[in-house]
Amino acid sequence: MDNGDLATRHRLLATRRAFLIAGAGGLAALFAVPAGGAIPRVANPWPVLAAAQEHLFPAEPGAPGAREIRALGYLQGVLSDPAGDREEQDFILKGVDWLEGLCRQRHRASFIDLDPLRREGVLRQVAGTEKGENWLATLLLYLCEALLCDPVYGGNPDGVGWAWLRHQPGYPRPGTLKCAISTSASSAAGPEGPLRRKS
Repeated sequence: MDNGDLATRHRLLATRRAFLIAGAGGLAALFAVPAGGAIPRVANPWPVLAAAQEHLFPAEPGAPGAREIRALGYLQGVLSDPAGDREEQDFILKGVDWLEGLCRQRHRASFIDLDPLRREGVLRQVAGTEKGENWLATLLLYLCEALLCDPVYGGNPDGVGWAWLRHQPGYPRPGTLKCAISTSASSAAGPEGPLRRKS
């Protein structure tokens, strides 16, 4: 990688990091449906989702990225939650199919095989459609949840996101709350239990 590529990559990472910290809206992507109308299903969406998350939220010196906050594991929990929003779960997985179709159309390669600049180009080239914007905004939402959630929910291991943001979590923490509620006769937790994640 030459100095120009390195400088461009650094500028893109710094811009993205500032964007996420500021809590701005999502990036946009266009997911064109092929002429035949059917989009082939990706057999294993997890590597593509991991690559997309790592591109949207890369690690930097002194700052965790998607891998460090266990964003993929957190998203897998969201997508496998039987009480979750089935429509949203399907939408996230269909977005993988759309993204892969677009990458194969443009570069004859999977998103995971593209270099960072081509990944950025694919995501930026397609900016402007409501569907693409919603898909990436949804991924960013779950990245932020994985960054900020209590580790009991599967993201933010050992509070790495909290440490980066210098955040002091509130109390009682969910593990403490679970013990307190499970030993009481209170029905305030409802039929799903005290730690049931709401989508």
